[in-house]
Amino acid sequence: MPEPRFVSLTEEQAPEAARPILKASQRQFGFLPSPVARAAASPALLKHMLASFAAFDQSSLSAVEREVVAMTVAFHMGCHYCMAMHSALLTREQPQLVAALRDGAPLPDARLQALRELVQSLVEQRGRVPEPTWRAFIAAGFNQHQALDVVLGTSVYLLSTLTNVLTEAPLDAAFEAFRWEPRPATDSTLSAASTAAQRP
Repeated sequence: MPEPRFVSLTEEQAPEAARPILKASQRQFGFLPSPVARAAASPALLKHMLASFAAFDQSSLSAVEREVVAMTVAFHMGCHYCMAMHSALLTREQPQLVAALRDGAPLPDARLQALRELVQSLVEQRGRVPEPTWRAFIAAGFNQHQALDVVLGTSVYLLSTLTNVLTEAPLDAAFEAFRWEPRPATDSTLSAASTAAQRP
């Protein structure tokens, strides 16, 4: 069995510049989340990522809309940690929404579905959003300001999911009840949804 590429660093083991961040995360969660412990090898990445999360939290999108962005990116990237953690955050208030996001199924809310399709297009089409997808987003009541905030959220969750996948961050016990694993049907479901979104 190959050696792990990354290890989870404790506050004592982490570079000095990362230690205050690890201490703050430990205080916030009551434990040190494994993605933070593994990303701590690069204080610059960790600082930038957490600052970007804070910026997205202050964006024009609602809390539920931000969770849709996060889980859509995590689903596409196959990030088991983000899917489990965000499921835990959202499931009490929005169980049907969480189930649909986890399954790649159509969302029960048309506005949130338009948001998800924009996020999918940003990721899959590398920012070249098809006109029908853009029109559906605007028709759902969103505006240009919110579209750019979706870009912000998509970008930070691409950064976090890429980091989690590369470092193979293990799922913490606090989120075990919401464990999620990517399935072969996932990619085809996303492709079908993206194709449908491009139809006039």
